[in-house]
Amino acid sequence: MSLDDRVAGVSCREVLAQLGDYQDGALAADARATLEAHVGACANCAAFGGAYGGLVARLRERLAPRPLDADRAARLAARLAKGD
Repeated sequence: MSLDDRVAGVSCREVLAQLGDYQDGALAADARATLEAHVGACANCAAFGGAYGGLVARLRERLAPRPLDADRAARLAARLAKGD
């Protein structure tokens, strides 16, 4: 496999460059469709894209902000009010 292989009109290199935007939902509909067509027909990008997507999903889950419990929120609000 070469990063310059073209499948569905787009190279593997171009797919790799757009994976982050794809994962974030930031691609235009036509670019998204082209990327999905490529990944659907390219075993290497499908495997890498799946692994990448799984990693991003796990990171987002692990790094997602968690709500503060009431006691900790009250202590933080008090410190902020005092200017500490």
